[in-house]
Amino acid sequence: MSAPPAAPLFASLRGYRRRWLRADVVAGLTVWAVLVPESLAYASIAGVSPVVGLYAAPPALVLYAAFGSSRHLVVGPMSATAAMSAAAVADLTTGGPGEVLAFTAVLALVTGVLALAAGVLRLGFVANFISEPVLKGFVIGLALTIIVGQVPKLLGVEKESGNFFEQCWHLIGELGDTHGRSLAIGAVSFFVVIAVREWLPLVPGSLVAVVVGVVAVTLFGLDEHGVEIVGEIDSGLPALGWPDGSSLRDGLRATGAAAGIMLVAFVEGLGAAKAYAAREHDVIDPNRELIGLGAANLATGLGSGMVVNGSLSKTAVNGSAGARTQLSGLVAAGLTIVTLLFLTGLFEQLPEPTLAAIVIAAVIELVDVGALRGLYRLYTQDLGRIYGRAARPDFAAAIAALVGVLLFEALPGLALGVVVSLLLLLRRASAPHIAVLGRVPGTSDQFGDVDRHPDNRPVPGVVVLRVEAGLFFANTDSVRSAIKEAASRPDTRAVILDAGAVPSIDVTAVRMLSETAGDLERDGRRLVIAHDLGQVGDLLAIEADGDVPVHRTVTEAIDAVDGSSA
Repeated sequence: MSAPPAAPLFASLRGYRRRWLRADVVAGLTVWAVLVPESLAYASIAGVSPVVGLYAAPPALVLYAAFGSSRHLVVGPMSATAAMSAAAVADLTTGGPGEVLAFTAVLALVTGVLALAAGVLRLGFVANFISEPVLKGFVIGLALTIIVGQVPKLLGVEKESGNFFEQCWHLIGELGDTHGRSLAIGAVSFFVVIAVREWLPLVPGSLVAVVVGVVAVTLFGLDEHGVEIVGEIDSGLPALGWPDGSSLRDGLRATGAAAGIMLVAFVEGLGAAKAYAAREHDVIDPNRELIGLGAANLATGLGSGMVVNGSLSKTAVNGSAGARTQLSGLVAAGLTIVTLLFLTGLFEQLPEPTLAAIVIAAVIELVDVGALRGLYRLYTQDLGRIYGRAARPDFAAAIAALVGVLLFEALPGLALGVVVSLLLLLRRASAPHIAVLGRVPGTSDQFGDVDRHPDNRPVPGVVVLRVEAGLFFANTDSVRSAIKEAASRPDTRAVILDAGAVPSIDVTAVRMLSETAGDLERDGRRLVIAHDLGQVGDLLAIEADGDVPVHRTVTEAIDAVDGSSA
């Protein structure tokens, strides 16, 4: 298998225009303002020291900018993969702090190696099996999960583990314990972000909210009145190299967990990248996304970090702040390094409710209910008559992914959406629409669906059928039944199968046609094929060996039937 065509490093910076600089720098500042506290929080989710999240961010941002295909995607620690990392490390270690830290980095390394290998082998096509509706449901589910995970910080109450619904139920029970000052600073921060975005779009609302939050804590001593703040952060850069206290054997042990994490990381990042690429009419290359993801995780693993992936929330912040290229990510990486060296004290005073408000404001626009309504409206009575419950496959697949993420979290939710999507595809393919055709009034050689256009006139003694799908092993019984049912009608002497709408056929279907033609012949009837296009005609000629007469058009087939009858 050939390697993917070489892409230039830092492709998004090619042809850079000076007028983009301000937007990218402002977006980088805004991403940095969200990235630092989020990275601290997600490291805690992963069960390691908060500073590990900061260690992970700069190499991830730089390496993705070098190899990735999105101009907007921000790569860093994320909640879903952080939680998966914590679960995997808990299963693979005894729980000692040093061992947990080392295995967390090893997991990032192995995830990076697997993603790089998948990209080089051009396995990005796997993303083609995850439809746009499934991705939409997945993104909405993740956005809702992120929001419900931030609400406890906003209210100043304890967060409950579990799925989306369990967390919601816990929140309802905790409403009476809402901390007034936490809610106040969170509400003000949320209003600041939304108001600045609406009325001063050139100003980074998230950064303004961070400044307001830090100033409020400093001036009013909110941390002394029960408002949670980020707290102490170690300063300095991490050690580089293979994680201390671990071995290659540890990497092999982590391979299974890393494969699952890689899939979730890839799909979540791809969903975010495609969402923002669509707005700018960009094209996302799944293979380059895998390579970018792999390089980012490899780098962060060698830098004492943790698993990283494309972030819905931070990409939303980046896009909202006006980013034009990956320079915004490079600016955020540089500022994060400066933070590690000199500014950790600044973020120690950041209120957790402010952080929660920034994240919620960023991802709330990804809860695209209108898109779900649009998928639901893709329905007609004819589709309902033909496919029954499978008439809204895209809507069903999106809802399956959405509910799956809310109930079972990221990886199982994605798998559920894909499975439902494939099952519905197989359901429709196994029972294709088979139209009965009649001659269009005023023409001699045009035929159309009689059910859709009752004016079309059936041909006396001949039933013309059109299969509106490929013919393959899964639908041969359905097509055979339709042919025999048509042949059993009174006065029917022949069935013509119009194959003009059949894009493909397999050997099972060819043999079915040959057998069915023999069955009809014994009953004094005929089966004739019209419009044997491409591979349909090729396989019929090879396998059927003349058992089924073939004609260029439906009119020729009718004339042949009439001639043989005479």
